[in-house]
Amino acid sequence: MTEHLIDRFLNYVAIDTQSNEDSGTSPSTMKQHDLAGLLVSELVELGAEDVVYDRDYCNVYAKLSGEGEPLGFVAHMDTSPAASGANVKPRIIENYQGGDPLLRENHFPELAEHHGETLIATDGTTLLGADDKAGVAEIMNMIQYYSEHPEIRHRSISVAFTSDEEIGHGTLHFDTDRFGVREAYTVDGGKLGVLEYECFNAASAEVKIKGRSVHPGDAKDKMINAIYVAMEFNGFLPAIERPEHTTMYEGFFMLSTMEGGVDEARMKYIIRDHDRGMFEMRKGLFGRIATYLNEKYGEGTITLDIRDTYYNMAEVMKDHMDMIDRVKEKFAKLGVNCVTLPIRGGTDGAALSFRGIPCPNLCTGGYNFHGRYEFASVQEMKKCAELLIELVKIDD
Repeated sequence: MTEHLIDRFLNYVAIDTQSNEDSGTSPSTMKQHDLAGLLVSELVELGAEDVVYDRDYCNVYAKLSGEGEPLGFVAHMDTSPAASGANVKPRIIENYQGGDPLLRENHFPELAEHHGETLIATDGTTLLGADDKAGVAEIMNMIQYYSEHPEIRHRSISVAFTSDEEIGHGTLHFDTDRFGVREAYTVDGGKLGVLEYECFNAASAEVKIKGRSVHPGDAKDKMINAIYVAMEFNGFLPAIERPEHTTMYEGFFMLSTMEGGVDEARMKYIIRDHDRGMFEMRKGLFGRIATYLNEKYGEGTITLDIRDTYYNMAEVMKDHMDMIDRVKEKFAKLGVNCVTLPIRGGTDGAALSFRGIPCPNLCTGGYNFHGRYEFASVQEMKKCAELLIELVKIDD
């Protein structure tokens, strides 16, 4: 069922699809079209139906006829801006037993669970792209399987591959009517067996600081150093509530970029919390800090822009728990222990859930996303691919 899965995955990670949150365009980078075009060609070759390439926004849709209501599957084509996605050079580590110079078990203890497996890792200069090209490959594997086995009964299938998910724009131009489903799964998770239907409420915040640059020899009572004001702003946020100090349902503030000089500076944050009330309080804290510093240094010193990105899909999924039970049942059939965990991030499924398509998240077999320590387990990827096949299979 999965003989072409890894070759397909390696082909996809060779294509640079990194998105860019500062571009101001949709898609944010034109190079995402390189993978979209390839997927369109492969879908047509596999006999998929209603293959649509939205060239304006770099989204791909396709269907495969079956029986009954269609089930949807979504994966994203872009990779994170946090690390380079260009010239990815995957390493295949067969029969992993530890001791890898890059993947060190004292840094990543979960590696001890993968002894004896075949791992695909980076060469240490780029990310790998398992987020989410593992999901793309697994969905394409499902399409190929049912295209080659028309005798096996299955539900109708609808798939979508999106751009710019990593910068929170994956569903900005998503055509739900064309997708044409009442329920779907994103294939954008990590460890085998983990099923996710709760996520953060999320917002992005940009803090602009206007300073006053004066020659340091004549700066007394005149200079306002934007760098120091930026540091003061950040100092009001509780250090214990950063990603590196939080887990499970605990929310956080994260400073993602900081740039500037004495005259002006800019900071970008992400704000996350599973609880909607706490989420609003976190955003409110940003406003109070900005008000205080504007009173201290003068109106206009701080300009604050906060935008909500997505909300906790658990609000929607509580009425669609049959989708969760279905995955648990199929995992049990495959001999995999299924656990439900909160997503400490977001997926296209969070936005789609609030647009009328409940959409929990399935695992892909990838780990350590968004950095040069990313890796994927071949054995886990194959099990994840089998799960997709089972989810649409109609048992006689």
